[in-house]
Formats: sequence, C-alpha cells, structure tokens
Amino acid sequence: MLSDDDAAELYDVLNRWDPEQFPSDRFYDELVLGAESVLDVGCGTGAMLAHARELGHQGLLAGLDPDSAALARARRRRPDVEWAHGRAADIRWLAEFRLATMASHAFQCLVADDEVRASLAAIRGALVPGGRFAFETRHPQARAWADWTAAQVTDVVAAGRELRVWHEVESVAADVVTFTGIAAAPDGTVLRTDRTSLRFLDVAALAAFLADAGFEIEAQYGDWDLGPVTGASKEIITVARRP
Repeated sequence: MLSDDDAAELYDVLNRWDPEQFPSDRFYDELVLGAESVLDVGCGTGAMLAHARELGHQGLLAGLDPDSAALARARRRRPDVEWAHGRAADIRWLAEFRLATMASHAFQCLVADDEVRASLAAIRGALVPGGRFAFETRHPQARAWADWTAAQVTDVVAAGRELRVWHEVESVAADVVTFTGIAAAPDGTVLRTDRTSLRFLDVAALAAFLADAGFEIEAQYGDWDLGPVTGASKEIITVARRP
C-alpha cells in the first residue's frame, strides 16, 4: 500500500515545478515574483512558493491546503513560508495579500455552488484593495476527462518503488466529473486509490460567480501562450481583481 506521505511524494514526481519547461508554471512564477505578498490556495506540497523563496522573494508567502501530508512536505521544504491547514472557505487572513493563486486546476475542486461562493468570498477578503486572484480551470468544451482512462498509464519511480499511475472516470453529471486515481505496482497490484470530483465551469458561469463575489475580471486567456478564449480553448486562465 501507499501511505499519505508516499502519495505526497508521488504528487511531486508527477507534478514537478519547472517554469523553464512548463508555460503554466512560468505564468504563475512571474505573477508570484512580481507581488510583495502571496497566498497560494490549494498549495499542495508547496513547490511554487518554495521556488519563489529560492529565487529570492522576501515578502509574505503563505500556503493553504487540506492535505496534512502535503503540508508536512511543504514545511520540510521551506520552513520560512507560512503553511496553514484548511480549505479555501476557511481562510482567516484579512486584507493581507497582493496576490492569491489557485494553480494546477485546484479551483475545480470547489464543486458545490455554496463552496464556490464561500471560497471566493474568503479569497477576496484575504486580498488588499486592488489585489489580484489568478487561477485556471479546464474548459469543459475540451472534455479533458475523455483521456482519463486506464489506457493512459504513467510509469514512475516514487516512494522507493516503481509505480504505474492512471485515472478512471466514474461519472459525468452536468458539469461535475468524478474519477478515481489509481497507483499500482508494475504487475498491476493496486496500492492506492483516491476518488476526486472536479467541476468544469464554462466562461459564463465562472464570470457570474466572480461578479457575485465582488471580483472584476482583469484578463482571461485560453492557453498558456496567453491567447484569447476561443471555441478551441482547453483552458480558462483568469486574473481577477478586488476593486
């Protein structure tokens, strides 16, 4: 079996933070380095903020995540970042940050309407006037979940062993996709399963939630080259501002 600590290590192997290689990481890297104070909501194992510290960021950096094992890994990585346990709606900081982020499609983990509203309200409250909130969601028109099948296997070495990792979709109900992440030994023996639901909001629904929360959309892109959102876009990359 794989423990929670093993799963956190596996996440880092599968999601290496590298702004030179990945345009998405470069996008957030530039925003974080340009802001004097940053709150990363859904920070996971803390790779983004740790990288900012390594590059010399001297301001307030804070990360929030509900996964205790991921946070433990983040704390070991950079004890000079403020790490907190909780979900977006649990944010208690008030008007302390110039930038809030939800990278790696973390925003899609907010599934119910009330959870989206409470989370956006808490994020807005943590920002100073004029502060920005940057995040991305997968555009539902691209149907990313169609590729989450047992045929799409990734072979990695993590937690001291060889692993095979894949996803299997359980259901697609309206704009919510529920799937299982599976980690197995090379012989197919399942070592861990994790069930997740993600919400795929379209542009209009996303804009409505942001407006209701008191955000103004500053910019929106359909890809990591910062092109416009079109009928072929796979992403909805949003930078919103607290007036």
